Amino acid sequence: MTIYRVHDIELCAETYGDPADPAILLIHGAGASMLWWDTELCAELASRGRFVIRYDQRDTGRSTSFPVGAPGYAMSDLAADAVGLLDALGVAQAHVVAQSMSGGTALMVGLDHPSRVASLTFVSSSSGDEGLPPPSADMPRLGTPDFGDAAEVEEYVVRSIEAEAAGHFDESAARALVREDMARTKDYEAALTNHFAMDFDAPRNGGFGDLAVPVLVLHGDADPLLPLPHGESIRDAVPGARLVVLHGMGHGLSAPYWKTFVDEVTR
Repeated sequence: MTIYRVHDIELCAETYGDPADPAILLIHGAGASMLWWDTELCAELASRGRFVIRYDQRDTGRSTSFPVGAPGYAMSDLAADAVGLLDALGVAQAHVVAQSMSGGTALMVGLDHPSRVASLTFVSSSSGDEGLPPPSADMPRLGTPDFGDAAEVEEYVVRSIEAEAAGHFDESAARALVREDMARTKDYEAALTNHFAMDFDAPRNGGFGDLAVPVLVLHGDADPLLPLPHGESIRDAVPGARLVVLHGMGHGLSAPYWKTFVDEVTR
């Protein structure tokens, strides 16, 4: 893991594979550090002849942290960070893969920095269109943990993973992930707060229908947070987009679906 100076902040990133191979930039969802892209998954992508980049976005992991509830940045800044990281790594163009809320970041990269994008993959994400279904009524309402109590915060995040997993839940793996994430994150309260408190500005150059790169959509049909119509809405909005429905998958990209993910992304 290496710290890169990007614009006026620091981003922590890790790479897998040969830099001469086609690059894949992995951007995880709100509050999630690079660790949420599993090491084994990254290594498998690299074994397919890809140069894989995972990184901590602002306010996650070892990257720059901002005051809780007052991040002072916008989604367009996260998009600029992604491009700045490619610059720092000497990568001219990447296949961008984004999870959940970071689909908005990937959209901005694709529209406002199109020369840097070879393709876009949206995983468990949404177009944000009006009229899409809300989260499942069966999802538990977990409230907000006491951030002064590390054990309570750990339990809160583990239970959140379980609630979104639609049955594909490995508690020991989830707990190990959360503990490692908490141990290396500068301010875990900021990590779980600030991506929701930033300014959600719009791309400068249109919307999903204006994308001019190949688009893949991967979405679980058991996603309780963003039900399948959210993924279908991206497919319908982007001319030529391809949707792969992962049967039985919840909101997170759980281990039983890694092979399909790797096959489809490398394809």
